[in-house]
Amino acid sequence: MIVSSSHIQTQGSSVEVLLYGATVISWKTGTQPVERLFVSSKAALDGSKPIRGGIPIVFPCFGAPSHPEHARLSQHGFARNQAWTFDSVVTDDGSGVSVRLTLTPTASIKAVYDRSFELAYVVTLGEDALATDLHVKNTSRSSVYPEGNLEFQALFHTYIRAPADQVLVFPLQNKKYYDKTETSEEGRNTAKTEMRAGVDVRTFTDSVYEDAAMPKYEVRWPGCGIEIKVEGLKDVVVWNPQREQAARSGTWKGADGALIIVTSWVCADIHGDRERYVCVEPGHVRGYVKLEPGQTWIGRQLLRVVMETE
Repeated sequence: MIVSSSHIQTQGSSVEVLLYGATVISWKTGTQPVERLFVSSKAALDGSKPIRGGIPIVFPCFGAPSHPEHARLSQHGFARNQAWTFDSVVTDDGSGVSVRLTLTPTASIKAVYDRSFELAYVVTLGEDALATDLHVKNTSRSSVYPEGNLEFQALFHTYIRAPADQVLVFPLQNKKYYDKTETSEEGRNTAKTEMRAGVDVRTFTDSVYEDAAMPKYEVRWPGCGIEIKVEGLKDVVVWNPQREQAARSGTWKGADGALIIVTSWVCADIHGDRERYVCVEPGHVRGYVKLEPGQTWIGRQLLRVVMETE
């Protein structure tokens, strides 16, 4: 398994990207470098499983697959658990450094997904900013429409290192969202309207804001903040498991002594990690991007440190 990484440094800032999953696992800024991303203390960095933390790439499905073409895929697709290829240094000048990683169908991908595609991931580091650009190309040569279309979802599962009990996310007031913490399927699929000026994650939060259509989000907490500018990503997810979801994960004994195993993607966050981050995840996850043969779609996020105090 290829798990080596690319380490980029410029003007006191640095970023580390694993080839496994093309996952950014560290972004530091400042003259005395401060880590801006969160990676779970229980995360496996050996290529054995998707990394819990940093910036995993979600493609071609978000959550459990619902599209017929995604039926054989696992949750969040395959981009985050494949070995990507280092392609090139795209730019290296005084303003920043960019590297490009690529992923094309491998034998293991073809076994569960039979669409033609090419992914390119460009990571750009500036003095106090980090940009991630996902390029999705439909490489099908089919001339039949719409059978040759590539239909997918994509998202940057960004873990921002911040005190979960103090962080607020703006500006989502009056935006429509779906609350995935609801216990019934009807509740999870019923749209709500966000009434809060600033969205907190002091309780279990898993909210999908559809067509938020914001050019910029702000994540603030006392003394600091992160600004997120987006392009091509119409939705945004705000997530933190807190105690409620963590309590749902584990191994228990039933009344008859039988072992009952309840699993969750956030099992590794039970040990207090949930208090140290908020996930603000720009993506296209309500509905699907529909890409004709030969076309390319680009989704981009630009993270910048703001409100820093000494």
